[in-house]
Amino acid sequence: MNARRDIAAGIRAVLPAMLAAAPFGLLFGALAVDNNFTVGETVLMSATIFAGASQMVGIDLFGDKIAPWLIVLSIFAVNFRHVLYSAVIGRQMRAWSALQRYVAFFFLVDPQFAESEKRVESGRPLTFAWYMAGGLTFYTTWIVEGWLGATFGKMVDNPAAYGVDFLLPIYFLGLVMGFRRRANWLPVVAASAVGSIIAYVLVGSPWHVSIGALCGVAVAAVIGAKPAGEAVE
Repeated sequence: MNARRDIAAGIRAVLPAMLAAAPFGLLFGALAVDNNFTVGETVLMSATIFAGASQMVGIDLFGDKIAPWLIVLSIFAVNFRHVLYSAVIGRQMRAWSALQRYVAFFFLVDPQFAESEKRVESGRPLTFAWYMAGGLTFYTTWIVEGWLGATFGKMVDNPAAYGVDFLLPIYFLGLVMGFRRRANWLPVVAASAVGSIIAYVLVGSPWHVSIGALCGVAVAAVIGAKPAGEAVE
């Protein structure tokens, strides 16, 4: 009974992220076909990489005929934040088997991390049933969205011009704001934002993503945790 309740709760938790990511998934599929990907290649990329920003970077680099090692390195730079995610959320998976943890880390995308943190913060356990219900739901819909975009994207001229992908950044901003009561939230977020902007100007994309994250981590490590009750409003 508890497992069924956890599965239902896991699916409900990712519904807002699914809605926010839908235009981005459709846009990826349409742009992939515009960059000479087949529908099958587009679906395969969504199924194996499962990371929107990295997939966008990938289709641009593939189109420019850049060396494979540089493509892999660039995608790693965009996805480096997932190393930080696993270090944080892994502490809540100690009771899971090694196989469960390895499987779970594949589904550790941004919304999954944020929802997992919110669940732990509310005092509820991070169960494998809850986690995988949300992860598999988001994963399946992401693949379907890429397929739909690749299949029907040719019917829309210049899909990027519609700007529907703005929904995802707004959703991520909402996730970040959801943690604003945590100690040291403001200086960490500010350091990440400033570091990312400076890196974007001086180094360029996609390295600004990882550099911004590292700036936030560095500030958090230097400041340390404030005593309870001193949360930033």
